[in-house]
Amino acid sequence: MVFSSLTFLCIFLPVVLALYYLLPTLRIRNVLLIAVSLLFYAYGEPVYVLLMIASIIINYIFGRLLGTENKKKRQWILAIAVVINIGLLVVFKYLDMMVQTVNQLCGSEIPLVGLALPIGISFFTFQALSYVIDVYRREVEPQKNLWNVMLYISFFPQLIAGPIVKYHDIQEQIDNRNTDVKEIAEGLRRFIIGLSKKVLISNTMAVTADALFAAGAGELNILSAWIAAIAYMLQIYFDSSGYSDMAIGLGHMFGFRFLENFRYPYISANIQEFWRRWHISLSTWFKEYLYIPLGGNRKGKARTCLNKMIVFFSTGLWHGANWTFVLWGLWHGVFLLFEQVCPVKKLPKVLAHIYALLVVCVGFVMFRADTFGQGMFMIGTMFGGWEFSSLQMAILWEQLTPIFLVTLVVAVFGSAPLIPKAAEACLVRENLRKPATYFSYMASFVLLILCMLSLSSGTYNLFILDFRGFAK
Repeated sequence: MVFSSLTFLCIFLPVVLALYYLLPTLRIRNVLLIAVSLLFYAYGEPVYVLLMIASIIINYIFGRLLGTENKKKRQWILAIAVVINIGLLVVFKYLDMMVQTVNQLCGSEIPLVGLALPIGISFFTFQALSYVIDVYRREVEPQKNLWNVMLYISFFPQLIAGPIVKYHDIQEQIDNRNTDVKEIAEGLRRFIIGLSKKVLISNTMAVTADALFAAGAGELNILSAWIAAIAYMLQIYFDSSGYSDMAIGLGHMFGFRFLENFRYPYISANIQEFWRRWHISLSTWFKEYLYIPLGGNRKGKARTCLNKMIVFFSTGLWHGANWTFVLWGLWHGVFLLFEQVCPVKKLPKVLAHIYALLVVCVGFVMFRADTFGQGMFMIGTMFGGWEFSSLQMAILWEQLTPIFLVTLVVAVFGSAPLIPKAAEACLVRENLRKPATYFSYMASFVLLILCMLSLSSGTYNLFILDFRGFAK
């Protein structure tokens, strides 16, 4: 089940919210959230929900065992916990990738395992590791209540697509949180913003990106290749930040406050700034639990460079079992190192911004590509596809529909904090505060209606805006 489905919007969420606020105590409400979270996961993974439960129980036990004062024993317990959790990821997510790589390098024919990938395994595994490592570092006390650990890891708003919630950020909210009508309304507004990003923008960009990335040699030129790259760049941002907004909004509805996960990364002036704004929960997780334990920048320049490349290798691999993801991660790592020796920050602001966008855009082409060859073909066409045959132009014009062009403009403006800054300016002024608040809720209602129309039509394109719809 995904947040942008009619099943979730019309049945699951309203029923869960109603039951949650009908229950008298926080303890009973937490039990409800555990039950519905497991149901939410089992809806898409009826078998692998048992795997997630087993992971939660195992990491709960490790947390209890880490309560010992024996330092060497604690180190062994942590090591075993890390091996089991990472091993879980390797078996279910990376085993076939490793077999394919060995077959290609050695010419062997080892059969693939063919295990289905459990939904959200990267997220709930990293959250479980966060809990165990926090306990080992004595940043938090071992949780004696299994149900609290289960709620932390399985809570449905952040279970499938993040953000990655670290245990030390949420532990107190599990047993002590309050909500009111204003908080619920704010959560609903934030959820609708995220839903709109996903349904109205990301899905529309995906139609064009998918069509152009599927085109073969001789069917694309420099224009269509750049349209494909930009469409995907916008698609992945509004998809990822949309799900994070929905998760944050859902958290507010149930009294939880998750940290921000995206802060307008496309306004960055360098790659270092980009990673301070993009998927913040993931970058901070790798910083706290991998980069710093490796030594960070405390062991000389050469070791610092190596540590950063290990982090970005891992970041790329975390996103998917394909070497294209690893190349994407290393691409960002190389430019981070480049910025240490080249004074990018001294560039004029416009040039620095263009540099950052260009690096990010080219990197996302490889991220989107199914194979290394496809990625190199797209990048080569972006910088060298100067042919303009009638077939190539026909394919390009077919994608430049009115709905795509309108959405493209909205997406470009939505990638910058223009609307939030305007809203903040209105809220500061007493005479504009109430009208701005009413307008935001009315706008949210309109966006919700548009999302529901789009979902119910069974197509990514809003028929009320697609000019071709009038001919049907």
